[in-house]
Amino acid sequence: MADNTDEEHLDIPSNIPSENPSDEIIFTNDTETIIPNQETENMEVHKHPHHVTHKKKWGEYLLEFLMLFLAVFLGFVAENIREHNVEREREKEYIESLIADLKSDQQVLAQHIVHVKSGLAMTDSMIGLLNRPSLIAGNTGQLYYFARLAPRLKPLSISNRTLEQLKNSGNFRLIRNLITSNKIMNYYEKLPLIHLLESINETEFTEYKKVAAKIFDPNVFLKMEDENGDIKRIIDNPPLYNLDNELLQELSAFSVYLHGTKKTVIKTDIDLETEGAELIEYLRKEYHLE
Repeated sequence: MADNTDEEHLDIPSNIPSENPSDEIIFTNDTETIIPNQETENMEVHKHPHHVTHKKKWGEYLLEFLMLFLAVFLGFVAENIREHNVEREREKEYIESLIADLKSDQQVLAQHIVHVKSGLAMTDSMIGLLNRPSLIAGNTGQLYYFARLAPRLKPLSISNRTLEQLKNSGNFRLIRNLITSNKIMNYYEKLPLIHLLESINETEFTEYKKVAAKIFDPNVFLKMEDENGDIKRIIDNPPLYNLDNELLQELSAFSVYLHGTKKTVIKTDIDLETEGAELIEYLRKEYHLE
C-alpha cells in the first residue's frame, strides 16, 4: 500500500494549475499595466522630435531676411546722415574761420595801401628834386628824408591760416560748392603776385642803396633815427656827400623803377581788398551767417 501511495504521488502531473488563483490574476494585471505605459512613453518620445524639427515656410525665411536687410539698411542710412551733418557743421566752422581771416586781411590791406601810397608820394618828390639840381641845395633835408623812407616796402602779412588747414588736412573737399571753392582760391592766388612784387622791390632797393651810399652822408642818416628806430625828418639842410649829376641821375633812375613797382603793389592791394570784401559778403549769404 505504501508503494502505491508513493506511485500515486509520483504520477501527479507537473502542469496542474495552481490551486491559488490570486497568483494568476496578479500576473495578468501586471502584464496589462506595463504594456499601456510603454505605449504612452513611445508616443511621447515620437511627438517630441517632431516638434523640434518643424520646418519654417519659405515666406517666414523671406520675412526674416527682409527685416534683417531693412535693419542694416536703416543703420547705414542713419550713419550717412550723421556723417553728413558732422561734415556740414565742420564746413560751416571752416567758413566762419575763413571769414575771420578775411576781415583781418581787410584791415591789413587798408594799412598797407596807406603805407605804399605814402612811399609812392615820397618817391615822386625825390625824383622831382633829383631831376632839378638847382633845387637840391635848399631842400637837402627833405631829400635825406625821402631817400631814407621812399624805397622801403613793408611786407604784406595776409593770413592764410584757415586755407592752409583746409589744404593740409584734406578738408577742402568739405566745401562742396564749386563756385565757392573757386572764389576762395581766386582770392588767395593773388598773394604770390604780391610776394613777387615785394621781391622785385627788394632787388631794386639793393641797387638803389649802392648808388645812395655814394651821394648821402651816412652820419646824417644815423641822426634821423630816434630811440625806437623810427625815421624823423631833420629841420636843417645838411650837405650831400656827392653832388655828381651822373650819380644823381642814376639814383633817379632806380627811384623810377621803385616807383613803378609800388604802383603795381597798390593796384594789386586794392584789387585784393575789393575781392576780399566781396568774398566775405558772398560767404555770409551762402552759409546764412550774420
